[in-house]
Amino acid sequence: MVRPGVWQPPVECSRLEREVIKRIKRAKLFVWLREHRHELFDEALQHQLAQAYQQSPKGQPPVPPAQLALATVLQAYTGASDDEVIEACVMDRRWQLVLDCMDHAHAPFSKGTLVGFRARLIEHGLDRRLVERTVTLYGQLTGRVAAGRLRAALDSSPLWGAGRVADTITLLGHALRKVVGVLARQQGWGLAEGTAVLAERAGVPMLAASSLKAALDCDWDDPAACQQALAVILAAVGQVEQFAVSQPGAEDPRVAWGLAAARQVQGQDTIVGADGVVRILKGVAKDRRISIEDPQMRHGRKTRSQRIDGYKRQVLTDLDTDLVPAVGVTPANLPEAQVADQIQADLDAQQATLGELNIDRAYLSSSLVTDRDPDLEVFCKAFPVRNGPRFAKTAFALDFDQQLLVCPNHQAVPFTPGGKVQFPAHTCQACPLRAQCTTSTRGRSVQIHRDERLLAELRQRQQTPHGRAKLRERTQVEHTLAHVGRWQGDRARYRGQRKNLFDLRRVAVVHNLHVIARQPTPAQQAA
Repeated sequence: MVRPGVWQPPVECSRLEREVIKRIKRAKLFVWLREHRHELFDEALQHQLAQAYQQSPKGQPPVPPAQLALATVLQAYTGASDDEVIEACVMDRRWQLVLDCMDHAHAPFSKGTLVGFRARLIEHGLDRRLVERTVTLYGQLTGRVAAGRLRAALDSSPLWGAGRVADTITLLGHALRKVVGVLARQQGWGLAEGTAVLAERAGVPMLAASSLKAALDCDWDDPAACQQALAVILAAVGQVEQFAVSQPGAEDPRVAWGLAAARQVQGQDTIVGADGVVRILKGVAKDRRISIEDPQMRHGRKTRSQRIDGYKRQVLTDLDTDLVPAVGVTPANLPEAQVADQIQADLDAQQATLGELNIDRAYLSSSLVTDRDPDLEVFCKAFPVRNGPRFAKTAFALDFDQQLLVCPNHQAVPFTPGGKVQFPAHTCQACPLRAQCTTSTRGRSVQIHRDERLLAELRQRQQTPHGRAKLRERTQVEHTLAHVGRWQGDRARYRGQRKNLFDLRRVAVVHNLHVIARQPTPAQQAA
């Protein structure tokens, strides 16, 4: 394929375009993109996008990647499907205004071209480059630099997965049905007809039913009946494995994928009892697979009362500019702190460093905090320290230079970060403040966090009006998450962590463009 050249649409609006602009009362981002598309997609960015295509002396020049990237941004802005994007290029003059195809009878690209371009963006990591470009453009258009040492806030919100969540029996049936369906297609059958025929030949006709549980036809409130149904579906796993080996099309990787998924569900959700009977495991296995269609979805919690089946999206907001320079997506069962590598990679790509980080307590164990630069200021609400009616840890003085812990009775004991301090029993027994400190016969013990110095600073700041005011600045990232959720929605558009990271990044682009569009130009600021 020939590598694409630079897209150079007109900068000045035509008379027809000006008439269309007058009639756009809402969705003003269409107008801004028409007026600034040449600045957003400058030659340097277009050359980088073109690197996703291989140079070849044969073939036709592809659709300009800048035009496809604009369509990708508009898709995130409007929530359109791939088919609706193609339709909008012909039917919606706002899309035509931005994509330079005003009154064209045909869309400037096909659905396959759009899907292929999205795959190229993901493969080459160019979705991150789009976010970087909006941060750079902010500084160019406003005269204010949005990089350097950032004052930032980080937070997360739930992103429910696109895959269907099911119980053990349904997951097993779904995986086996996909295996039989692949074999049917490979042998030239239609999906429904071929699945029914091959399932019958394999001795598992219930897999062809529209509902596996209806086909098993048992009283699901009866534990004995449920146990029998489990035995039937586990036997079906072995039957399908043996059947697939002898069938044409068994070499298709999707067959091995489906069988592996079934064995994974069996291994995580069942256990062999002492009597040799296989039963469903009580509780939830670590890193349990909850969907066949999206193997990366997980059970998780945002709070103690709010469960998530899918992912957590995480957003870093620049508190000075309101831009989003970095985002991340993690499976829902991982702690929020695990997103640190994704956030740091985005910042490193922009050669940006954090000067101030506002977070909640879930991120205190992240590498952004534990491996922080000495100049990084961390603002976070401190963990409450309680010990009933007796002295709490805050009543003890910590000398970090000499690593000594001094009790209210001025007895000093050395400490090690991450360890436990045990005061001698004889010292505590003779102490006049013993009744206010401990009832233990072994003496008072105090646990020292591995980053106790930071926790002490957080508790101290929280006692001052200035410190509490700094903590309130974190609400800005909560507002940003609300804006991101409005465009992306609460349910994932794609299956898989990487595709949903792509979707979050292009939503971050939409958010950043709105921020840029609201800013006065340097000339307006001077006036």
